[in-house]
Amino acid sequence: MLRKTSLGNVLLVVGGILTIVGFVAYFQANATLNLAGFFYGIPVLLGGLALRAAELEPTQYSQETTPDVLALREQQATPTQNQVRSDVTRYRYGQAAHLDEVLERLGLSPTDEQRPELVAVREESIDGAYALVLEFDSPFIALSTWLQKQDKIEKFFGPDIRAEVTEPQEKKVELALITVATPEPVETVS
Repeated sequence: MLRKTSLGNVLLVVGGILTIVGFVAYFQANATLNLAGFFYGIPVLLGGLALRAAELEPTQYSQETTPDVLALREQQATPTQNQVRSDVTRYRYGQAAHLDEVLERLGLSPTDEQRPELVAVREESIDGAYALVLEFDSPFIALSTWLQKQDKIEKFFGPDIRAEVTEPQEKKVELALITVATPEPVETVS
């Protein structure tokens, strides 16, 4: 629940209430409440405004995750998949875009204007394996560039991940991070 709550909005409401209480107390000659309202309300209000200015909203799911896929996530999802899903579906502060540093490290973001934009995320089962699918608007980075970086993407997102890049529509790219099942070690009987 807290991941889906904007800290900037919370501070704006609290700061606004405290500031209004300070003004009302000023006009009623209540010095103690007046000082508390001004000394706490205005800084909290300004902090809320600052957070709202630096806020990056969560990426939405393009389709609801089915109970079967949720069970598959519990069984197969890697820590990296869980971290990416968690990071992109919550409020972030001080970032220009979701996964901006990741795209830059992968060589898929030559400039801020040309950076692909993460517009949605979904979870699904691909060939019986859990997959986290990141949906990008990519008007400046061609599919061929994404495909050239596919090996680098797999290495970046860690072991036990296979990356699939597709282009469902022109200038739209989907990056599927698919769990690769590692075989269980066989115990030898001595």
